[in-house]
Amino acid sequence: MADSQDALRETTRLASSSALLQVLFRLITFGLNAFTLRYVSKEIIGLVNVRLMLLYSTVVFLAREAFRRACLSGNTRRNWTKTFNLLWLSVPLGVCWSLFLGWVWLDVLEVPDENSVPHYNFGVIAFGLSAVIELLGEPFWVLAQVHLFVKLKVIAESLSIICKCFFTVILVVLYPHWGLYIFSLAQLFYTSILVLCYVIYFMKFLGSPEATKKSFPVTRITSVLPNFGEDEEFVNWKEARLTWSFFKQSFLKQVLTEGERYVMTFLNVLNFGDQGVYDIVNNLGSLAARFIFLPIEESFYVYFAKVLERGKDIKLQKQDDISMAAAVLESLLKLVLLVGLTITVFGYAYSQLALDFYGGSMLSIGSGPSLLRCYSLYVLLIAVNGVTECFTFASMSKEEVDRYNFVMLALSFIFLFMSYFLTYWQGSIGFILANCFNMGIRILHSIHYIYRYFEKSPYRPLKGLLISQLLIVVYIISGVATGVSEVFLCCDKGWMARLIHIAVGAACFIATLAAIFFTETKLIHFVRTHILSRYSKEGIK
Repeated sequence: MADSQDALRETTRLASSSALLQVLFRLITFGLNAFTLRYVSKEIIGLVNVRLMLLYSTVVFLAREAFRRACLSGNTRRNWTKTFNLLWLSVPLGVCWSLFLGWVWLDVLEVPDENSVPHYNFGVIAFGLSAVIELLGEPFWVLAQVHLFVKLKVIAESLSIICKCFFTVILVVLYPHWGLYIFSLAQLFYTSILVLCYVIYFMKFLGSPEATKKSFPVTRITSVLPNFGEDEEFVNWKEARLTWSFFKQSFLKQVLTEGERYVMTFLNVLNFGDQGVYDIVNNLGSLAARFIFLPIEESFYVYFAKVLERGKDIKLQKQDDISMAAAVLESLLKLVLLVGLTITVFGYAYSQLALDFYGGSMLSIGSGPSLLRCYSLYVLLIAVNGVTECFTFASMSKEEVDRYNFVMLALSFIFLFMSYFLTYWQGSIGFILANCFNMGIRILHSIHYIYRYFEKSPYRPLKGLLISQLLIVVYIISGVATGVSEVFLCCDKGWMARLIHIAVGAACFIATLAAIFFTETKLIHFVRTHILSRYSKEGIK
């Protein structure tokens, strides 16, 4: 019980600190990106953020996702040499994927017009190389995550993103004619700084008095490098088999995660300009997912993987740990549900205003507002799916993971089919509708798994998906009030009308928070005890 409570305290501190630091750093990049939009065409944005970033994310995901999920499971008392050996295999795998997909991007896909978007070949090479560079830091990332290093991950990622944004802004202002050279060099700059942050930190930490005091299992930086010793087993074969199971699933998950970009890239359903608008709206709409939901999902995956014994019957595990895990899961579900509902309700009425502030008429006129309104509903589904899959993947056995691969396969084909036809029917909104359908199916699958997992126990963590009737009424009133406010006020482009519209939303938001405070006392206690108190007392260590 004490071990699970310690893990919970460290995990909540990691999640809260990650979320708060990311909000701080992302606000800076948010402003820098808004500045860049006024100097770059929609076509270049579409090519960089859809096609080239798809190349980068595909290589990175397929090369490392399976290794991460397998090596994050279990406790810190392991043979780290074999774990590192396994993780280093992601680098040659990444090189192979980069070469193959680079050939596809250069010779199979349609090459954009050189006059409107120059230097495309250099962009493909640079983004593929940046993916391989990022994989060089994978052993350090896993070591930091398993030992719950609170600020290393967040600061490394945030610092590299800020440097990338400043670098991009400087080049865009000074050399706007460079085109794709700017974003390609910025991407290489980003991954290099990211890896260096991890390497420099561990070079100073390993062997230091602090590491010795904590009995850190790794004492030298050379211990992280591949070890070709005389040991009969180069890797831990249990981890390797689990990695293979996750690897078979990783491609399918990547298709589900980036499916709309694959459809845009390979089927040419939207031109580069429309792709640019869609990507900007997608990034703006996913701010909550990156700031709040992703840190929670990553941190509590580590927590559940530590507390629960993968694939073991619930009756054969420590009941104190099961009780704690169920209580945490219930509170997490309630937390992300309420955050997601709040974003959905208020996002509908303030989408156009947000886009006008962020990118001007380029975004606020046309399909942009409708896209962001639909995305606000998608954020709710992302929130719930992140927590349910977080628990599911942390507790599934290898055999259950293999069976789930077939579910992911079916979902992949359905998603691609729906994306293609919904896009022809509804334009770029069709992508979000297809994502909503896909995410809903995944949530239902995870809910079914969680229900069966706790079926023979007295715990019912799925009650976290239920909210009080009073709170439902408050959400409905807030949605109607802000919707009416937008219709009658935002048609007037004056600043006074906008300020009144914002004031109406602020009043409804305060009323919603008050209703949550008085109706969801259990959740408030969880947040105060395990998140706010840890952050306020210890800060970011």
